[in-house]
Order: sequence, then C-alpha cells, then structure tokens
Amino acid sequence: MTQFKVARASRPCAVTAKMAVPLQNESLPLEKTTNRMNILMAAPVAKAREGGIAGQMYNLGYELERKGHSVDYLFHEDLLNKRFLPRRFDILTFSINLAFRILRGQKKYSIANIYAPCGLAYGLLRKTLRLKQSPPYVMAMPGLEERRIYAMGREAKKGRAMYFRLKNRLWQRFYHQPTYRLAIRTADRSFVANRETWSILQIKYHQDASRVWYVPNGVEERFFLQRMYQPEPALRLLFVGQWLDHKGIYYLRDAFEILARKLPGVQITIAGCLTSSDPVVNFFPPSVRSQIRVIPQVERAKMPALYLDHDIFVLPSLMEGMPLVLLEAMATGMPVVTTETCGMMDIVQDEANGLLVPPGETTPLVEAMVRLVQSPELRQRLGKAAQESMRHYTWEKVARGVEKLFELAVQQDGAR
Repeated sequence: MTQFKVARASRPCAVTAKMAVPLQNESLPLEKTTNRMNILMAAPVAKAREGGIAGQMYNLGYELERKGHSVDYLFHEDLLNKRFLPRRFDILTFSINLAFRILRGQKKYSIANIYAPCGLAYGLLRKTLRLKQSPPYVMAMPGLEERRIYAMGREAKKGRAMYFRLKNRLWQRFYHQPTYRLAIRTADRSFVANRETWSILQIKYHQDASRVWYVPNGVEERFFLQRMYQPEPALRLLFVGQWLDHKGIYYLRDAFEILARKLPGVQITIAGCLTSSDPVVNFFPPSVRSQIRVIPQVERAKMPALYLDHDIFVLPSLMEGMPLVLLEAMATGMPVVTTETCGMMDIVQDEANGLLVPPGETTPLVEAMVRLVQSPELRQRLGKAAQESMRHYTWEKVARGVEKLFELAVQQDGAR
C-alpha cells in the first residue's frame, strides 16, 4: 500500500480526499506513539464543520484523539470577541490574542499547531524571548500567498478580479504576505497542503526539508459510495465552493454558456457558494439562467448525496491549497474536470483519474466538459479510477504523518 511522505513531505485538510503519494522519508516509520500529547489547533476561521480548514482540523483532531492524544480547538469566534485593532487587522489581532492565550497556559500543551499566518506573534515571541517552557509551534499552511498574488494579478489585467483591485493588491503585498513570511520563518516545523508550497518554503524561505513536510488531506469513509454510470449523455454538472473570483467563476460562466448552446439540456448546480441565489444566477447570461440551480449552503451530512445526484464535477479554480470538495467528489466516483495548478495536480492525473485543463482559459474547459458529457465510457473509466485513487488517502494515514511530525518537534524542543 502506498504511504505518505513523512520526513520531507506531508499535507492538511477540511473534509477532503487524496491521491497516492509516497511518504517523503520512509526511513521514519509511522508507528503509533507511546507518548500522549496535549495538542492545540488554532485557525482564524469559523468553527462550522462545513468550512474547509475547520473540517480539516476536526477530521485530523478526531484521528489524533483516537490515537490517545487530547486536542483543543481555537477558532475565529474564540479569539476575536474583543478587538483592539480595526477589523481589517483581524489576522494580527487573532495572532496576538492566540500568543497570549498559549503563553498564559504554556505548560498545558505539548504542541501548538497553528494555521498560517496566525502563528506569527507566538513564533516571534517564542524565538526572541527563548521561551523554553512554551510548546513548539508547528505551522499548517494550505497554500501560497505568492500564488494568489500571481494568479489574481493576471486576472486583474483581464478585468476578472473583482476582489483584487489596486487597493486589495497593495494590501495583499504589504500586509498579508509579510504576515505569512513571519509565520513561516518563526515556525519550528511545518506541514503544507501541496507540493508547490512544500518546494517554495524550501527554495525561497530556506526551510530545511526535514522541517517542512508535505501532508496530503484525507477523505471520510462515508464518501465512498457506489455510483451508477448512465449510458446516456450526462447533463447534471456540479460546482462546489465559495463564489469568488479565484475559483475561476468567470471561466465557469463562459464555458457553461458555450456548453449550453452545444447541449441545450445541460444543467449546473452551484453549491456551498455562501451567496444568495440571485447574484449567482444573474452572473450568468439570461439565455442559461433557467439551467442553473444554486444551493448557498449544504450541511456536511448531505454532501455525499449531493455528489451522487450529479454526473460531472467541475472546479476551474485559479489557485487552491488542496480543495477538499475535489477529493470528496472523486471519492464518490465522480469524473472531474479541474485546473493544472496547485494541489489539484497532486491529486488528479490527466486522462487517468480526471481531466486537467490550463487555468484561466475557457476553450479547454469547454472541450473537457463536452467530452465527459458525451462519453459514458470516459465518465465511467475516470470516475472509477478517481474513487480508487482516493482510497490511498485516509484521515488515519494523515494523522500518522502529523503525529510523527509533532513527536519530532517535541523531541527536538526537549533536547535544547
């Protein structure tokens, strides 16, 4: 059975699935730990399980608890009830509040696992003050700010970046990116969501490969469903994700308009967009609006059925960490179309377990969608391969890799 990379690689999750990737350093076995750890997980996101990062934390934490560890969680609601800075500085406020929360009870935890960039204040205090009693800071990092700036900068030139105008770009470069830089450089160890991030942390930020692990996300067993592949054309498409420009929504709109002209009966569901129906439907041209269904929020318990009710999964994102919805869709046996960038390339092998298209282009996206709609054989072949590839990625395996990373961080800290 394929194992995850562990001494030079590893990755995170939210309610996700993954694909076969050997562990980075197989000289480090993933045996069950004999030492119980008290683990703190913290991220500046809402605690609802429907969220990507929150889902990752809950799934990983559950498996770590099954291994005998204790896990506490801190989310947006826990640390931002009192603000001493304007709301736009919430990342910094969260980071400072978190640092003082950890230091007040520093002997309580063995590990502080903090999602970037919110470990910056704790990491800086721990390193500059040499706080020997404080728990090691292990950073979790889904994706790169550099990738966001690059991808959305290109889109801004096309007029396709509603959330990345000049003011936003300056804010990203001179506030968000420096916070990530500080969070990275003050971490004792890190695990990241895709190979691109893993490489950049070593090459650009000079992080030793033994300290930065690529840890793939996992998928819950309940997503492995039996799918019936119909012999007629597949007309039910599904997109799951927030309705944001970096999700490739302009290209989804344009591609669906062309597809609907070629195949008038095709329909698409936009789910989990966290936006009311009208703005999403009105984003599309009038000629196709009757073929669009919007479900702003979907309960986690209903997600497997949602995937099963559709034929093809489409995710034209310009940048991601490792999208959980893609992994879940593949686990249900859906044939998928996504972009050849970021964590999507770690999961999807073109023509083997899905179709990859260039990000930010409409024509290849249309062509891939048409192929899947019209070919039952291709849908079945790719869908079955997708489901089989996801069986290599379980949350228990993810927890084994993260557990080993935590153990090494504790051991190194104790040897100082």
